[in-house]
Amino acid sequence: MADNNTKSTDDGFPCSLTIDVPFPTPRLASVAHKALAVDQELSPLVRRTFSIDDDADAASVLRVHYKATTNRMLRVAVNGLMESLNLVVEVMEELDVDVLEHHHQDSQ
Repeated sequence: MADNNTKSTDDGFPCSLTIDVPFPTPRLASVAHKALAVDQELSPLVRRTFSIDDDADAASVLRVHYKATTNRMLRVAVNGLMESLNLVVEVMEELDVDVLEHHHQDSQ
């Protein structure tokens, strides 16, 4: 889920986007957060924050909030995040015990 807001002029960063990425467990959301937060934004024209929202049903949501000076800078930053997120999720699907257990339970 994404929420785009271009109305606020917060400190010269009028373009914003919030992306919610669901994970089956809080640990997987935390692993993704740690893997993605290592890389700083390449441009000072973009700001990014991460948070994890734990759900009552044992799932978790990794929330990524972006603010940028222009829509173009926002798009470029989010494209980079999506590429990195894709890699993180692929590695989890192949190697992580929680994901393997979750797939096994779904197939029964």
